[in-house]
Amino acid sequence: MTDSSPASPARPVVLDIWCELQCPDCHSALDDVRALRERYGDRLDVRLRHFPLEKHKHAYAAAQAAEEAVDQGKGWPYVEAVLARNEELAAKGEPVLLEVAAELGLDAEEFDTALIDGRHLLIVDADQAEGKAIGVTGTPTYVIDGERLDGGKSQEGLRRRIEEIVDRLLA
Repeated sequence: MTDSSPASPARPVVLDIWCELQCPDCHSALDDVRALRERYGDRLDVRLRHFPLEKHKHAYAAAQAAEEAVDQGKGWPYVEAVLARNEELAAKGEPVLLEVAAELGLDAEEFDTALIDGRHLLIVDADQAEGKAIGVTGTPTYVIDGERLDGGKSQEGLRRRIEEIVDRLLA
């Protein structure tokens, strides 16, 4: 049975994006994510979900660093800045994560401590486990209204499909 009541402005539509900060496809997807956030504003809750891939050596640390950025109030700016430097992250590793934090005015020393003490491991592990449970195999993968859209191969048409779903849910 479908709830026919209109979407409540207090309850935005949720778009989960399984992402990995060393992934070139996730970097390419940023334009679509920005466009969706601009179009829908607070009617769309875009949630970053972590899915570090084993083939990317620094992705797990980057996911933990992103959670520290969330705690320090600049989650999305941090994610976007790290994705913009994913080749540098691949080459130089964790120092890039600390540099980005400092550049954004975050407490880089606290980032270093968070990576050492593992305070964000449970969030990253939980996201990854949930992703595996619903069939995520690569990044980016979008889930909206129970529908999984895989963006790892191509972003072509995905934003349009997400907009169709959001528009239907907000109607």
